[in-house]
Amino acid sequence: MPEDMPDLPWRSSRTSPFRRSLSREVIVEAAMDVLRKDGVDGVSMRRVATELSTGPASLYAHVAHKEELIELLYDEVAGDIPLPEPDPERWREQVTQLWVDSRATLLRHRDIARTSLGSIPLGPNALAVAEVTVTLLRMGGVPEQAVAWAVDVVGLFVTASAVEGSMEARRREGRDPTAPDEMDLRELVAGLPADRFPNVVSLLPLLAVGSDEERFRFGLELLVGGLVALADRPG
Repeated sequence: MPEDMPDLPWRSSRTSPFRRSLSREVIVEAAMDVLRKDGVDGVSMRRVATELSTGPASLYAHVAHKEELIELLYDEVAGDIPLPEPDPERWREQVTQLWVDSRATLLRHRDIARTSLGSIPLGPNALAVAEVTVTLLRMGGVPEQAVAWAVDVVGLFVTASAVEGSMEARRREGRDPTAPDEMDLRELVAGLPADRFPNVVSLLPLLAVGSDEERFRFGLELLVGGLVALADRPG
């Protein structure tokens, strides 16, 4: 039946899990639903199989194991990152926005960011982000070695910021009872002896200023500014 035709009321919906043929795409889509509801810890082969009204064994014909499923899930998320058409005249603005969009995309997908820590995402969507990043930095005249390291270093900064943001969201929602309350931390720092930690105590009013977004952009400006300085360096 054509996709634009309505379902007949006496027939089962064509989106029913009982009628859907399994494929890698269908499995990742179901895993994404689990991620939205329960985060990365909720994603398992058994749970995804339950979402599809089948048994875990039927998934292994398409996905080797949970680790591969998580990798596919991360790359699916990476596909949501908007990629600019590289412009040499706007390379600094574009690469900055690319990293801002990368963090925002990761934050929209619960705690998926932490799955890339300690690993190198090599899915086609993640590689497309890396390709645009390298292209923009080269357009800006950033030295080759700096370009190679920046893909890793800035990527780590973006990912770590997203992980911290997801942890903060979890704390606000009350899903992590072990996380310390922000007010408790402020009171702890405020109670530090000024004679022993004079500089930390003197900065206390400034330590609590600024949103997560502002702090992230500040860090990004430091990194991008450093890359610009390398690009401008003679020789």
